[in-house]
Amino acid sequence: MHAQSKNAKVNAKELRRHLTDPERILWKQLCSRQLHCKFRRQHPYLNFILDFVCLDRKIVIEVDGSQHADQASYDQQRSQTLEQAGFAVLRFWNNEIIENLDGVMAVVLDHLAVTHPHPNPPLEGEGVANHDQPARR
Repeated sequence: MHAQSKNAKVNAKELRRHLTDPERILWKQLCSRQLHCKFRRQHPYLNFILDFVCLDRKIVIEVDGSQHADQASYDQQRSQTLEQAGFAVLRFWNNEIIENLDGVMAVVLDHLAVTHPHPNPPLEGEGVANHDQPARR
């Protein structure tokens, strides 16, 4: 294991222990699997630690506090790198999550619908006619 990836894993673990209030609020919405996909929090990827990511749907959600106002060019470059890797990047300010969680979740749900239009595909065997069996009444 490279020193950089080992450090990223240690840093990610520490960040998971110390979520900000907005991150904790959003995590409660993302972790329940009610969205029919698995999100990870504080996940190391390349040389970044992603706030939240659904690897299957390739969606990254970043929660930005006031410190991000001073690092807009870094955040833009980071988003471009992730987008080039095939991820959709959603960014929300802390106050958006606190004051408008329903609106934030609507944006997330819209992106999930675009990346996977059928979140509840039928279980194997459901919705498929079995012509070998007589119909039951």
